[in-house]
Amino acid sequence: MSAPQTGEAASPLQICRIMRPDDANIVGNVHGGNILRMIEEAGCIVSTRHCNTQNGDRCLAALVRVEKTEFLSPVFIGEVAHVTAEITYTSKHSLEVQVKVMAENILTGAKKLANKAALWYVPCSLRNVDKIMEVPPIKYASAEQEEEGRKRYEAQKMERLETKARIEEVMPSPPNPEDPPKEKHTVGFSQSSLIHLVGPSDCTLHDYVHGGVTMKLMDEVAGIVAARHCNTNVVTASVDAINFHRKIKKGCVVTVTGRLTFVSNKSMEIEVLVDASSLVEAEKGKYRAVSAFFTFISLDKDNKPLPVPALKVEGEDEQRRFDEGKARYLQNKEKRLSDKTRRQ
Repeated sequence: MSAPQTGEAASPLQICRIMRPDDANIVGNVHGGNILRMIEEAGCIVSTRHCNTQNGDRCLAALVRVEKTEFLSPVFIGEVAHVTAEITYTSKHSLEVQVKVMAENILTGAKKLANKAALWYVPCSLRNVDKIMEVPPIKYASAEQEEEGRKRYEAQKMERLETKARIEEVMPSPPNPEDPPKEKHTVGFSQSSLIHLVGPSDCTLHDYVHGGVTMKLMDEVAGIVAARHCNTNVVTASVDAINFHRKIKKGCVVTVTGRLTFVSNKSMEIEVLVDASSLVEAEKGKYRAVSAFFTFISLDKDNKPLPVPALKVEGEDEQRRFDEGKARYLQNKEKRLSDKTRRQ
C-alpha cells in the first residue's frame, strides 16, 4: 500500500441501522448508551482507515476521550439512525472525529438531528499495543479551520491532565442488602453498581474493550441511578467529557458505579466511574479506567420534562460534589444561552 500525499483529505464515513426493541427502554426511547456505542464504532472505523493509509505497522484507533455530548432529540424503535463520522483535526499522534446522528422516520421520511459528538483517538500498533503510531495529516479547507482544531486539541489535552487529579477517588461500596434502607432522595439511596466480565465480543483486535461497550455500560448504570431517584421514565440529556484513563483487557472484571452529584429543578448529574481488575493477575489490584458525568432528565408519559425531586445532601464530601456539579450546571447553562444568542 502506498502512502498518500501529505495533507490528503480523509473521506467521511456513514453507517446506518434500524432501531429494534432491544435497543430501547420500556417506553420505546432508544438507550443513550446504544447511540454512544454507534458513535464510537463510526469514529473507530474512520480513524483506523485513515491511519492505515500510510506505510509501516498496521494499527487500530483507540478511543481516549469523548467531548461533551448533547442528546438533542430522542430516537425511537423503528427509526433509522444515520451516523456520519468525519476527521476534523490531526496532531502527530491523535485524531479528532466529529460525529452526527440523524434519526429518520422511514414511514414519513422525516429526519431530525439526534446527536452530535467529538471524539479523540490515538492509533496503536497491532504488533505492540503500547506503541502509538504517527497520524497522517489531513488537508484543511482553510488556515482558520486548522487553527480552530489546534485550539480544541490543546484544550482537551489540558482538561485530561486536570481530570487525572481526581480519578483515584475511591467510590463507596454499594449498599449491603442486609443494612437498613437508605432514606429516599439521598445519594446512598440511588447509588448503583454493575459488574461485568469482559469477554471476546466486547473487545477489539488488541483484546482490549471497545470504548463504545464501556460507554453503554456507563449509560445503563447512570439510568438506573436516575430512575431510582425519580421513580419515573428517564433519558440521557447530555454527557460531559468521557476520559479513558487506562485500557481494559479481555478477562478483566469491570465495576461500573454511578452516584448523584447534583440535582437541579429538571435535571440530574450523575458521576460514573469504571474500575477494572484482572481475574488472572489479581496482585495488580483494581484501577480506575474511565470517568464521566452524565446528565439525565425525567419524563412523563408524553415525553415532557418533569420536575426532579431535590437531592438530600449528607456530609462534607457530598456537599463539595454538589457545589462542583452546580458550577458545571451553571457554566453549561450559560454556554447554551450564549450559543443560542450567537445563532440568532
